[in-house]
Amino acid sequence: MLTAILIVLAIMGATAAALAAASVRVLREYERGVVFRLGRVIDDKGPGLVLLIPAIDRMVRVTLRTVTLTIPPQEIITRDNVPVRVAAVAYFRVIDPRRSVLDVEDYMAATLQIAQTTLRSVLGKAELDALLAERERLNESLQQIIDEQTEPWGIKVTLVEIKDVEIPQQMQQAIARQAEAERNRRGKVINAEGEFQAADRLAQAADVISPNPVTIQLRYLQALSDISSNEASTIVFPVPVDLLRPLIERRDGDSDQAMNGERITSPHGRN
Repeated sequence: MLTAILIVLAIMGATAAALAAASVRVLREYERGVVFRLGRVIDDKGPGLVLLIPAIDRMVRVTLRTVTLTIPPQEIITRDNVPVRVAAVAYFRVIDPRRSVLDVEDYMAATLQIAQTTLRSVLGKAELDALLAERERLNESLQQIIDEQTEPWGIKVTLVEIKDVEIPQQMQQAIARQAEAERNRRGKVINAEGEFQAADRLAQAADVISPNPVTIQLRYLQALSDISSNEASTIVFPVPVDLLRPLIERRDGDSDQAMNGERITSPHGRN
């Protein structure tokens, strides 16, 4: 008799422990629980300890942390008929646990499908140059469109980033040739602009130097000095007539004075 009572008590204790374990849930700080009682939502629970009625209540856990959703590479034909493969990543989080459970069967799969279709739709309207150079604008457009479609599910899409753009090899070579031609064009424009500015400066310098012949001679001597900095160079130095003209005039002046002196003193000599 005593043994039977002990067995019954043991069974009752095990049953109570099982019921207690089934009725107690612990939710972390970033988790919320949507509790169903006989199929009807009664409340959102968490974080902390949650008590449930066994066999009557059922709880669905929902995480509030930001989820990183990798969008697989999508085959896209751009507006200018260039086939590309584009991969992206989206960041979203649940802001309404009840709607994320009630309004959509699997919000992760649904958000992924919306992101894929939106990626193909938006990037298919853009040209290749915009896809390569205007990613920030396209990222903002993708984020706004996806967020508008997932908002009824209690999902907030915070960021969408185009991660990789694969271009066919032939198109890569064409882009490289185009970039090289653009660099050559810019180089020629810069050289022409430099020559124009140099010519303008030379014209201004000529206007300053031309009224003064001595300045021209000094500039000529400076140019010879710059050339003579190379020891292997040989310079033939032609002396300008203008440089010798003061000496010639001085010599002529001395000769004229000497002749005038002779003319003046010779009569006295004869006297």
